[in-house]
Amino acid sequence: MQLTEKHKQYWQKNLRLTGVLLAIWFVATFVIAFYARELQSITILGFPFPFFMGAQGSLLIYVAIIWYYAHAMRKLDREYGVNEGND
Repeated sequence: MQLTEKHKQYWQKNLRLTGVLLAIWFVATFVIAFYARELQSITILGFPFPFFMGAQGSLLIYVAIIWYYAHAMRKLDREYGVNEGND
């Protein structure tokens, strides 16, 4: 099956969005944990930054990523006419 130019643009934007959000997820999950000792001096709400990220911060970031992905994909689907029509 040949993809039209419109399909290629849709998937290109979809993959770019997914890649950016996965990069944010990677930083929030692995990079902060890897540099936890170096980040001890930063405090948020009285807690060391790595502890805060492990307890609450990363979960908030995950929820924000999910919300943004759903919002951006709804907009992208409408733009390219591939939405399911129930919103």
